[in-house]
Amino acid sequence: MNNKIRPKTAVLYLLMTPSIILYGICCITPLFVAYYYSFFKWGGGINMKFIGLSNYMTLMSDTQFWSAFLNNLQFILWNVIGQIGFALIISMLLTSKMVKFRGLHRMVIFFPVILSAVVVGFLWRIIYNKDYGLLNLFLTKVGRPDLIQAWLDKPKIIIKSLAIPKIWQYIGYYMVIILAGIQNIDNSVIDSAEIDGAVGWKKLVYIVAPLIKNTLFVSVMLCISGNMKTFDQIYVMTGGGPGTSSEVVALYAYQVSMDRMNYGYGSCVAIGVLILSMLLILLSKSFNKKNSSTV
Repeated sequence: MNNKIRPKTAVLYLLMTPSIILYGICCITPLFVAYYYSFFKWGGGINMKFIGLSNYMTLMSDTQFWSAFLNNLQFILWNVIGQIGFALIISMLLTSKMVKFRGLHRMVIFFPVILSAVVVGFLWRIIYNKDYGLLNLFLTKVGRPDLIQAWLDKPKIIIKSLAIPKIWQYIGYYMVIILAGIQNIDNSVIDSAEIDGAVGWKKLVYIVAPLIKNTLFVSVMLCISGNMKTFDQIYVMTGGGPGTSSEVVALYAYQVSMDRMNYGYGSCVAIGVLILSMLLILLSKSFNKKNSSTV
């Protein structure tokens, strides 16, 4: 057997090498550096004191961290429902034969994805403004001034208010993924289902959704991981307020590291975020396998 690397394979490896090196420097190396610093008491400079697992023990009893994690879970829940739910409905509409100018619709819906999260945060902070925001202005015009409120100042609704801009921005992202899954379904299956009376929501629930189950699962995983590391939009819109009602784990890690100048514990919080993200993904994966085995 000839074990020599083929010229095409060698070229492929050569082209991939810069990207792999860049990924290692930007993603893998900081992870190991953060893990290393998490065992130290370090406020910057050259003075570092090794404290073993003390930071992790503190993290386990840190009520502010766990409160931020609960905020993250709420944020993830609303975004999974909103982003993937609306993307699935829109994808079904765009595959309908009655819809015209599908390319234009896709482009318009996908456009917010390319915007910076900071831009989206500033935009929606203006929309939510109590005095001159478009949302309260719209409520006034439709005769519902009783619904006007300070959307970013009430702890009871703050997570929902922050989830809406995120949902709006990323519907197009998941629409593209789900559309790809739907387009891989054999047309004869769809046509047969329609002949048998499976139209509208019945076609979605009983035909399309089961056939793109793996695509939906990938979308959920991406949604969980993406919203678990949410930082910039919330930082711009509320900074974690009012109080700590909109503080998420990534924002808490930033505040510990940059505001309190506690880089050792901040690194520990970052590692904690990574572990919790992996646990959420593993739980979702095991749930998906359990459902697959019962079908």
